[in-house]
Amino acid sequence: MGSFSLPHILILAVVAILLLGGGRFSNLMGDVAKGVKNFKKGMAEEDEDDTRPKPRIEAKSHAEPAFDRDAEPVREERR
Repeated sequence: MGSFSLPHILILAVVAILLLGGGRFSNLMGDVAKGVKNFKKGMAEEDEDDTRPKPRIEAKSHAEPAFDRDAEPVREERR
């Protein structure tokens, strides 16, 4: 009882069409097809991006300090 056979799948499809209606079911399948097409297009664009060389990151001549040691405290200490 682990897998569905062809008659089970056909019965489920007929029940889905009856519950959702023909128009809604065909619109749903059209949306799924558009999603698959957009996914494939996105994967193809990602593959094209991999062929171009990555730009190099230029190093700075010196590191900038993260804070100023001589600055006054921003907030007062709690007591």
